[in-house]
Amino acid sequence: MAIALLVGRNEQDKKRFPHFTQKFAQLLTTLHPDLDLRIYPDLGDYNEIDFAIVWRHPLGVLAQLPNLKCIASLGAGVDHILADINLPTEVPIVRIVDPAMSTEITQYVVATVLYRLKRFDLWADNQQQKIWRSTSQFNFLDKTVGILGLGFLGGHAAQTLHSLGIKVIGWSQSPKKLTGITHFTGAAELNSFLSKSDVLVCLLPLTTETTEILNAKNFARLPRCAYLINLGRGDHLVEADLLAALDSDQLSGACLDVFREEPLPPDHPFWAHPHIRVTPHIASVTNPNTVMSQIIDNYQRAIAGEPLLNCIDPKRGY
Repeated sequence: MAIALLVGRNEQDKKRFPHFTQKFAQLLTTLHPDLDLRIYPDLGDYNEIDFAIVWRHPLGVLAQLPNLKCIASLGAGVDHILADINLPTEVPIVRIVDPAMSTEITQYVVATVLYRLKRFDLWADNQQQKIWRSTSQFNFLDKTVGILGLGFLGGHAAQTLHSLGIKVIGWSQSPKKLTGITHFTGAAELNSFLSKSDVLVCLLPLTTETTEILNAKNFARLPRCAYLINLGRGDHLVEADLLAALDSDQLSGACLDVFREEPLPPDHPFWAHPHIRVTPHIASVTNPNTVMSQIIDNYQRAIAGEPLLNCIDPKRGY
């Protein structure tokens, strides 16, 4: 019995995630020296691999592991796994559900929303020009934050914003019940949700239904001069539509932490756009110390044939 750690589509990709290939492997072997951990490409006999821990794994490799019992994502998302067209369909997939990651995402959302609502961008510009002008900042009672995706991460962010006295609404594919949060469900209620969202926060999983959901059609449904925060995936956003919406003042700005191509190419227009803030996919990063126990728990469950924790539905994508 052996565990395979597969990180990175290629060598260049692998270098982006040293905390997985180095820190996670070191922690795992330190805490559990009895486990047979093998790091791709040095997997040895493929027949001996029964558990795979992955993040953007080399495509096609998982299908070559005939005795695989579980595929464990090293993050909350699993779109990087489902992108493998040769994925063994009979092997269950589990994801990370980590309160520490939820806290990090929430802190990012709160910081960005408050920066916007309290007009710190305006005060910074005024300071540069030595202008003392007490222009009225946004009033919490006037503006509504809409959160796309009310799962483990989005639900926590929504309730935290609500606790600060900010009006919050949410949208998801399936019904949710969160105290103080007006909820919209499914395609039939998306338009109504968007029309009320002065600040739109995307925390959706990436699925067939949500790919390119941040597009010109949906931007037009937002209130004039709405603000966008995308913490989901880069493929949620139609980049050309965002630039057009900013140029027409349909959107007043955007804060982006995820991109279609990462790292963001040096010549990408987002870098220099005056109304776009770029952060390098740092809103929440998997901490090996906080996720190790649940990965080992699922490994032991898989070996014992017991029910796994945090299984996803491949058909739904989450």
